[in-house]
Amino acid sequence: MTESQLGADTARPVKRGGGDPATRGRTTIADGVVEKIAGLAARDVVGVHAMGSGFARTLGAVRDRVPGGGRSAAPARGVKAEVGEVQTALDLEIVVDYGVAIADVARAVRENVIAAVERMTGLEVVEVNIAVSDVKLPDEADGDYGPDSADAAEPRLQ
Repeated sequence: MTESQLGADTARPVKRGGGDPATRGRTTIADGVVEKIAGLAARDVVGVHAMGSGFARTLGAVRDRVPGGGRSAAPARGVKAEVGEVQTALDLEIVVDYGVAIADVARAVRENVIAAVERMTGLEVVEVNIAVSDVKLPDEADGDYGPDSADAAEPRLQ
């Protein structure tokens, strides 16, 4: 072999591994990630006033006031996800505004949540169960509705 032939052989890039890079490993998505995505998507729907039960909102308000106490959990409040390898199932608890058609709001929440979770995670959403735990009346302050209204924290903004 001549020197020029030797140099040409060593200059070729060495192909490492084989196959599509997307198939070389596994991606896992935590339940909390799916819960945050679903919670934010549900809040985007007109007619959804809040997420979670009165107790969960009260507990969350207390946690939010403690430094470092759980701001990251706020988007997932009122959402429970079960995440498998390729599928997920969601349970949401919402408070709706008075006067909205609850069936229409639930349908819109379901559609928005499914679209957001499937687009961002690639998981198939097999079900989205929605529980409407309360209705926000027009004359009630934000903390004055629900079964735990006597214990609810005062609104931070006026």
